[in-house]
Amino acid sequence: MILDLKTIFVTGAVTCLVMAMMQLLAFATGRFTHWPVWWGLSSLAIGLGLLGGALRGTIPNVLSIELANTLLVGGSMLAVLGVRSFAGREMPWLACAMVLAVTWTLLALLPGSEGFAARTAVMAFVMAACDLAAIREAARLAQRENLRSAWILVGLFVPTAMFFMLRGALAVRDSVGTVMFPPDPGIQGWGSVIAIAFFVLRSSALLLMPAERSNNLLAALAQRDPLTGAMNRSGLEQAVARMATKSAGMSARVSLLLLDIDHFKLLNDTLGHGAGDEVLRVLSRTVHSQIRATDILTRQGGDEFAVVLPEIGAREAVRIADRIRIAFDAAMSNLEGAPRPPTLSIGIAEGDLASHPFDELLSRADEALYRSKRLGRNRVQAQLVPDDLVL
Repeated sequence: MILDLKTIFVTGAVTCLVMAMMQLLAFATGRFTHWPVWWGLSSLAIGLGLLGGALRGTIPNVLSIELANTLLVGGSMLAVLGVRSFAGREMPWLACAMVLAVTWTLLALLPGSEGFAARTAVMAFVMAACDLAAIREAARLAQRENLRSAWILVGLFVPTAMFFMLRGALAVRDSVGTVMFPPDPGIQGWGSVIAIAFFVLRSSALLLMPAERSNNLLAALAQRDPLTGAMNRSGLEQAVARMATKSAGMSARVSLLLLDIDHFKLLNDTLGHGAGDEVLRVLSRTVHSQIRATDILTRQGGDEFAVVLPEIGAREAVRIADRIRIAFDAAMSNLEGAPRPPTLSIGIAEGDLASHPFDELLSRADEALYRSKRLGRNRVQAQLVPDDLVL
């Protein structure tokens, strides 16, 4: 089968231009920040570059060679900039401008069919470098935000990077011919077709990342207390369920801390709810400073918080709880106007999520918290299992 590369270039160009309109319209809706602009401009530049290449021999070379190829490079760079913008990273404007200027200059210095192989090598290696930069940016984003769509983007950039490196190597060996559209393009023609197809697929995949990020954000908001950033009850239930399932019949030992702010109602009545909200935020920051990244802080409601400590026994949990209590006491020492500085009462229970319901652990921690309150507040009490020694 003889490939009509000109028709394929035109089809790819039209498709990229349509994708550009979709991405720019996505920005026009006002739902997104400025990053869809980079992706829309990327698709627009690639589409115009492909169209200019398809018109080789019909329009002046300065348009079909220098301008068209520079647009392709610029479009690939804009795709990288779009990913960087989406990730909140700085833009390397000077480096991009220098690459574009050098690319245009080299293409202009290699005219005619005798310079075709050299121009092909320049374009191939520059495009490969752009794709490798996009792979690096997308991989960083995927690891940081756990975005599957970013990994899909990596997978779509890898084939084109490989294609351009291979084409560059063939051009260095002077094995790419002397014209853009030979009568029988052979395997290189099929490579061009595949590369154009991946250009289009990449434009589509870029739109998957904001959708996935929005879904992740909504899921996180549904499981978080907006005031303190701690998990809410729904988030805690799901986290505990994952722990129990992950144990797969093995032990899933945890210690549970229930924290309650002493005299919180009096503080609210005296200083107002704004001061009370700030105390809750201070408590959340204090707890996070004293626990591990794998531990879970949740706001149960009002001024009561819970902390789940996986693989921690009651005795170690008591030491952690006491650190939290002392750190919170120090943080509250500068609070002015409160009739009584807020302190913490903490109840602790240890249990196995694989063999006992979480509600049972919660009930025992609540009993320990009640005992802490009854014994005078600002203290830690543990509800120990029968085999343990009484503290």
